[in-house]
Amino acid sequence: MAVRVDPPVQTRKVTYAEYAAMPDDGHRYQVIEGELIMSPAPNKAHQHFLRNLFRILDSYARTNKIGEVYFAPFDVVLSGENVVQPDTFFVSKERLKIITDANVQGAPDLVVEVLSPGTAQLDKAGKRDVYARFGVREYWLVSPEAGTIEVLALREGAYARLGLFGAGDAVKSEVLSGLSFQTDSVFEE
Repeated sequence: MAVRVDPPVQTRKVTYAEYAAMPDDGHRYQVIEGELIMSPAPNKAHQHFLRNLFRILDSYARTNKIGEVYFAPFDVVLSGENVVQPDTFFVSKERLKIITDANVQGAPDLVVEVLSPGTAQLDKAGKRDVYARFGVREYWLVSPEAGTIEVLALREGAYARLGLFGAGDAVKSEVLSGLSFQTDSVFEE
């Protein structure tokens, strides 16, 4: 379960500078609309699915020399009050300048979140809205429970479903044009 951490003063939002100055206490934090949120560590199955998906995306991006794929924990700074750590994300080669040694300064082209009981609500609502507002072109929601990958594309500031891919389906992407893989390959342990 994602745990909301109360800011020092209830009416004051947490800024990126304050977030970056926090001592490392071993927990994963994100800042959504100025609210500091702690996320629990992913479980074993989550890590397997994320590893499988990262391998597919990274291999495709490298083979086609179209950009770079990263995975959490790596801060993506969308604004002073929105700092996220997507499970994995892609930045096209034309936009690689947004990647610094410390973090990513701007919206990736594609973001993937693997849903878990503790973070699903945040991923489906709060982060989805933030990703759309800051221009993430494609957003994937991977549901280990349902065995599905939902692919959403940004259309006029909001996400529209490109597809909901389940067992036996081939996942397709607009951002990673030409990419196609079996959903089942992600959910193999």
